[in-house]
Amino acid sequence: MNPPRRGTPDFLLLLLTFVLVCFGLVMVFSASSMTSAYRWDDPWFFTRKQLFAVAIGTIGMLFCMNIHYTKLKKFVFPAFFFVILGLISVIFTSKANGASSWFSLGKYGIQPTEFAKLIVILYLASLISKKEDKFRNFRKGLFPAIVIVGFVCGLILLQPDFGSCMILLSCSAIVIMVGGSNLKHIFFLGMIGAVVVGIAVLMYLAFGNTDSNFRLNRITSFMDPFADPQGSGLQVVQSLYAFGHGGLTGAGFGQGIQKLHYLPEAHNDFIFAIIGEELGFIGSVVFLLVYLIFIWRGIVIAVRCPDLFGMLAGVGIMVMFAIQAFINIGGVTNTIPLTGVTLPFISAGGSSMMVSLFSMGIILGISREQSQPLGQARKEAPAKTKKRPVST
Repeated sequence: MNPPRRGTPDFLLLLLTFVLVCFGLVMVFSASSMTSAYRWDDPWFFTRKQLFAVAIGTIGMLFCMNIHYTKLKKFVFPAFFFVILGLISVIFTSKANGASSWFSLGKYGIQPTEFAKLIVILYLASLISKKEDKFRNFRKGLFPAIVIVGFVCGLILLQPDFGSCMILLSCSAIVIMVGGSNLKHIFFLGMIGAVVVGIAVLMYLAFGNTDSNFRLNRITSFMDPFADPQGSGLQVVQSLYAFGHGGLTGAGFGQGIQKLHYLPEAHNDFIFAIIGEELGFIGSVVFLLVYLIFIWRGIVIAVRCPDLFGMLAGVGIMVMFAIQAFINIGGVTNTIPLTGVTLPFISAGGSSMMVSLFSMGIILGISREQSQPLGQARKEAPAKTKKRPVST
């Protein structure tokens, strides 16, 4: 007897994913062509690298989309082991832009931190679904999860990469809460964490070197970036100029000025400023609406998953996209302190693009189980479905 045929991926989410990827490629070319021509004598240099990452990411997305999401559990621990090795090894590499975050492979690079975000989410989802009700016990459930997340965040801070650490912490906290942890434990841990962060900041101020003080000034300059427009406030000031130049309707695609060596890393962390300059307020709002629909659709698919592992993995992935986009756009618009993270699917960055597409493969794989006829879905569902615990 032939096995029941799986359903099709969610069409809207798949469409929005490719819309964002294609839009990102177009904007990367617009934002980087002049820089690429100046540095590499090739206006397509960064776009070509991004296309390569999209190709690898698409292959990974198709793989994740075409296996049952529960089978990912057996890959989680080996992947977690290699991610830890990568995070430890990258600390000893040479610094670029003040951080040791990359393995260089010729003109390409791999950033282990991007892979760590996804793997930690899957690891927590697997751990929580395995422990079920025992996860509400602090010593047997929550404490091991805290140790795992804390260890990975510590390695990321050694690079240092504060923005990625905050994203990982936020995603992990939400996965843990949704997974049914005791909220009293979360509250007390949050209080302890706030004290630890406060002490760390004071030590950072008292004993930090010139490089660390520059990083702290970069974070706090959002209060008045124009106080040091050629120093710590340079990127934010030039970003705000880009939005001002774009106005309501934008300067037109390819007609932006700030990417002409005024705004550093325009194709990476500050690509939303180029969107605002070339497409204007209207174009930026349309882009944000598309992004919000994308996040909403992914979360709907995740919460409909009857399996605890699939639900937690899906929620964690979509929250990762939402938080990273908020931190990126908030920093670029000077709404929150600037930390320097990519805008998923849009910014130039091979590791970020590949992990984003791998992650979408998981979400689309979950959606395939939901689009089956009811009878087939029941036959193919895992034999033991984990019940979702309720937090109190």
